[in-house]
Amino acid sequence: MLSSIIADFRIIFDRDPAARNWLEVLFCYPGLQAIMLHRIAHRIYNLKIPFFPRLISHIGRFLTGIEIHPGAKVGTGVFIDHGMGVVIGETAEVGDYSLIYQGVTLGGTGKESGKRHPTLGKNVVVGAGAKVLGNLNIGNNVRIGAGSVVLRDVPSDCTVVGIPGRIVYQSGVRVNPLEHGNLPDSEAKVIRLLLDRIDALEQQVQTLQEDKVKQKELVANGASNTDYSCYLKDKEIEEFLGGTM
Repeated sequence: MLSSIIADFRIIFDRDPAARNWLEVLFCYPGLQAIMLHRIAHRIYNLKIPFFPRLISHIGRFLTGIEIHPGAKVGTGVFIDHGMGVVIGETAEVGDYSLIYQGVTLGGTGKESGKRHPTLGKNVVVGAGAKVLGNLNIGNNVRIGAGSVVLRDVPSDCTVVGIPGRIVYQSGVRVNPLEHGNLPDSEAKVIRLLLDRIDALEQQVQTLQEDKVKQKELVANGASNTDYSCYLKDKEIEEFLGGTM
């Protein structure tokens, strides 16, 4: 437990440019304090001692605004930045060196027993206000954009944005966990594609109308009828509507 607390302490200096000295980090970082209290509560929880783990968790919530159930498994080097409003459920698992921002919920979707909270892999970044709900598996190196609502499993090395969360693959692109401005906007991209499609359809309708006039003239002159068909298909729009984007 001591080695995990030391790793939790050191990772703050790597992840937060505002961290200036050890005294400030130790006494003024609620994320670190919440995780330290959780590690104590989790150890007592595993010993099957009633009441006291939840009491420690409640004290931690009162002092830091971060609620971590004593049954949750939190890996080494996890950093909760600012942290106000963070909720981590009983059966949730957070992988090593993950980064969680304020307002994040790792919650369940019902009253079912057993594993009902998400499992986060290593080096996962969960943006401010994001919600990951249910017994989901979030792979390693996943980036979840601020305000996203994730309701499906996410494979490793992906970025998730939007409501509901949609997966955007970024092959070969290394994402800095602190640069949320680099997250892609799949909704804006799809809207642009839809507008382009409307443009193309309007042009095609105009062309068909002109062709129809010419066709009538040809038929009037004894020429055979011609069938005009239009089939438009866009993979990115279909993936977005299907929830895979």
